[in-house]
Amino acid sequence: MTEYREVAAFLKAKSKYNPKIGIICGSGLSELSKTMTETQTFKYSEIPGFPMSTVQGHKGELVFGMLEGVEAVCLRGRFHSYEGYSMDLCALPVRVMRCLGVKLVVVTNAAGGLNPNNNVGDVVTITDHFAIPNLGGKNCLVGHNDAELGPRFPPMSNAYDEKLSGIVYSAAEALGFTDFVRPSGTYCFVSGPMYETMAEAKFLRSVGGDAVGMSTVPEVVAAHHCGIKVICLSLITNKVVMPGDSDTEAASHAEVLEAVQKRSTQIQELVKKVVVESRSYVDGIPDLPPIDLSKVKSGSLKGRWAFAVAALVATAAVVLARKK
Repeated sequence: MTEYREVAAFLKAKSKYNPKIGIICGSGLSELSKTMTETQTFKYSEIPGFPMSTVQGHKGELVFGMLEGVEAVCLRGRFHSYEGYSMDLCALPVRVMRCLGVKLVVVTNAAGGLNPNNNVGDVVTITDHFAIPNLGGKNCLVGHNDAELGPRFPPMSNAYDEKLSGIVYSAAEALGFTDFVRPSGTYCFVSGPMYETMAEAKFLRSVGGDAVGMSTVPEVVAAHHCGIKVICLSLITNKVVMPGDSDTEAASHAEVLEAVQKRSTQIQELVKKVVVESRSYVDGIPDLPPIDLSKVKSGSLKGRWAFAVAALVATAAVVLARKK
């Protein structure tokens, strides 16, 4: 779990920014980077040791710049375990952000709707999560614990900052968005890539799930572990199929991207407003202790880079096989 240091050292040497806010863009939400000015962009392929994003709607770029007067970094495309990446590697960008000085990360995702009271196009402020893979021992904290990042046994009861969740709804009120922004909800994490069976969907709803998706939790766990505050927004892009629903209501990735496109501009406005409203709170958070990058070895990325390429090749093979 040390590769994040090498990636951070590379970016520190190349970027002119010292970001305090990080943004992670979900499927189709890469346009969030348009809220930034004076940008400096790195393609994932240009960053030694960085994974490749292989999913449609994920641009594969790391963008530095100014967001409402605050130095920020935006991840235009995340990584998923169904792409062949470990949970540890899915969380790598967050640990890189920690090394760069980020104190707050805004995590976004496109999710299926479990709560019948929420509609397609609603934005749910996530205040808790339920992670199916974690129950089987698959999470980004398994293995050696880097004590410089955080404790061996971090509590997760306060992973989503209550004050910041309140700021999200205040921002929605100021923008007149309360008709589609929900103040709280629980995100259910599944590994994918298949969408949920009706039995799975019924179970997730029964345990209090409001939204379900294939990402986010590794990033949130890593952020909380290393002391970064979290805001999480789930855009409901489809209704999860339940017993009694027709087959025509089954989810598709095209449907997800279409729903995202319709709400994209308003989500950009919401994120900008949240950054403005939370600035004084974030400024009051003490800077986290710096991570020592002085002993980084330039050759230590080779193994991870080889794994990333192998995962990309494997994913490409699956795509080609489906086209035949």
